[in-house]
Amino acid sequence: MIKKHVIYKQDKWNMLTVEVNGTRYIARVISDQWGEDTYTFLSRSALIQWAQDRFSVEKFEGTDEERKQILDAFELV
Repeated sequence: MIKKHVIYKQDKWNMLTVEVNGTRYIARVISDQWGEDTYTFLSRSALIQWAQDRFSVEKFEGTDEERKQILDAFELV
C-alpha cells in the first residue's frame, strides 16, 4: 500500500510530496521552474538527512517558521 504525504503545496506547480511504498520513500519535488525531480530513499533516516541538507539554514529562501514547518512535516512521514 502506498501512502502519500504532502510536505508543502504552494499551488498546482510548486509542491513536494513523499510516497511511502513499503520500505522505500520517494520524494517528488515539482517546480514551475525545474519540472519534476524524484529522489528514492531506502530508509526514513536517509530521507530526513536529505531534507535537513536540502532545507538547511544557508540554502532555504524563506522564513525560519516556514523551514520549521517543512522539516516538521518530514518528521511525520
